[in-house]
Amino acid sequence: MPIKERKYCPYCGGEFERKFVQGRQRLVCSRCGEIFYENPLPASTALVMNEQGQLLLGRRGVEPAKGQWCLPGGFIELDESMEQAALRELAEETGLAGEIDSYIGCFYQESNFYGGVIIFGYRVSVVGGELKPGDDMQELCYYDMTRLPPVAFEAHRKLIHALESSIQKSENRSQEKK
Repeated sequence: MPIKERKYCPYCGGEFERKFVQGRQRLVCSRCGEIFYENPLPASTALVMNEQGQLLLGRRGVEPAKGQWCLPGGFIELDESMEQAALRELAEETGLAGEIDSYIGCFYQESNFYGGVIIFGYRVSVVGGELKPGDDMQELCYYDMTRLPPVAFEAHRKLIHALESSIQKSENRSQEKK
């Protein structure tokens, strides 16, 4: 499903025109002249590992990428931080309550469904709840890091790689202290 083109100004209802403004093509209202900035959507994910060092992934039950595996996560709401969004999405999609351990990274991804998306990733420890698929997920499973199924979203793959690098650095520091 391609991104739907915006046609009308949210302020006055006038029709948008594409014009070259401020160095690029932008939507400009033909009636009130307001520029409508098309910005990436912010999203947040939780990278959860169990005691065996396996990573939690969910199989999506909805588009985009229905039937494919991804990290639990979703869009950040207006009244919450990136960290709060990661924990809320974790609870909604997995039934688990968590707490943030560390920031893993942030990556930009183009989406045919939403346009640009900026995805923040956090390593999260489980502090309660019961693992059960909810919201966008149809199935949940912990996977060995060396045997992950194909992950649907490029930004999620990059976050997993950043998590692996973080774990490796931590292990190297532990070895150096011995």
